[in-house]
Amino acid sequence: MVKRLGVLFGVLFIFGGILGFVPGITSDDLFLGIFKVNPPHSALHLCSGAVFLVASTVGAGAARLWFLTFGFLYAAIAALGFQVGDGMICGVISNNQNDSWGHAGLALTMLVVFCATSRQAALRGG
Repeated sequence: MVKRLGVLFGVLFIFGGILGFVPGITSDDLFLGIFKVNPPHSALHLCSGAVFLVASTVGAGAARLWFLTFGFLYAAIAALGFQVGDGMICGVISNNQNDSWGHAGLALTMLVVFCATSRQAALRGG
């Protein structure tokens, strides 16, 4: 189950990252007119997706660990985003309030997946 969720997250992150570079879907630096994006922001999502796919290929334990790790990482990005507001996170990643809420939602979702999947099931390959 956790491996499938890892693959799903990987595909969705990669898809979102690619769309961040597509004119029309991203215009005036807004993805779907909602989220502030720039090339490093879209690249971060591409890398996130790639690591999710690799971790899920390695096994359920690696996928579960990645949900935990990225849950905390995205929580930190959300916290920095709320602090920055409409601006740049670490001077690199564009941000607005919608991004901050989106990253907070992603963090919560990833941490829930980690908590909802048992360590024993991950060790059995589930």
